[in-house]
Amino acid sequence: METTGFIGLGHMGGALARRLAGAGFPLAVHDHSAAACAAFQLARTIVCASAREVADRATVVFLCLPSVEASQAVARALAPGRAVRVVVETSTVGPAGVREMAAVLAAHGIGVVDAPVSGGPKGADAGTLSVMHSGQAGHVTAALPQLQALAGKRFDVGAQPGLAQVCKLVNNAISAAAMVASCEGMVLGVQAGLDAGTLLAAINAGSGRNAATLDKFPRAILPGTFDYGGPVGLMLKDLSLYLEEAAARGLPAGMAQAAFTAWSQATARVGPDADYTALIRPFEDAAGVQVRQPS
Repeated sequence: METTGFIGLGHMGGALARRLAGAGFPLAVHDHSAAACAAFQLARTIVCASAREVADRATVVFLCLPSVEASQAVARALAPGRAVRVVVETSTVGPAGVREMAAVLAAHGIGVVDAPVSGGPKGADAGTLSVMHSGQAGHVTAALPQLQALAGKRFDVGAQPGLAQVCKLVNNAISAAAMVASCEGMVLGVQAGLDAGTLLAAINAGSGRNAATLDKFPRAILPGTFDYGGPVGLMLKDLSLYLEEAAARGLPAGMAQAAFTAWSQATARVGPDADYTALIRPFEDAAGVQVRQPS
């Protein structure tokens, strides 16, 4: 089996790489963090000193990086690699960002599969992620065994890198807005005297249910663990990319703008590295209550 490359071993990237290793793929991995790399001293896994070393060892290289700039810098480092033929971008970098990466890599005969994922680190560990992918058929085929190992559901959204980014941005903007609405509503109900668990159960039996109320609240907010698995600052980045795309298309984005404001306030309150579910903290502060029900 050929070696698969993986660059970016943070919350999400580490979970994706672990999933591939567990599925039996020999890996060549790299991250700027020595601690992140230390966790991958595994059988059939090579820790590389640079992105270029990964590109010299692996034919298909996956990226999961925290910013557009980081992904583009790594793409430039991969371009002269001796082995790499396909780069798979799993993070959210926006359609313009992935198109720029594709242009850089195409000049060296390297294809790009635009493949952002949804479902968080827990979904990656379980192999139940949703993956939206776009790219030329041959490039997708080259990465298909790895994508199948990562995803419970795959959605082929087109042949052009960038289309999957649009799909992911739409998904995340809706998710972000639902999270804001859920935090705001739950705090109001608890301040009014409702039991948090009973209120949440009623919402989940009614038309207000969404991914936040069904999953994030019972797993990380009601018990007060705030350990859902992703940093709050990443959603702020994704909302920024959505707003950029809407502006470029001349479309209204009032919902996303309101969500962006709420996520900005949460980031300022708890810091960009706090867990995603800490979004509720500013709402709780304003109301003088906590939405908790320890299990």
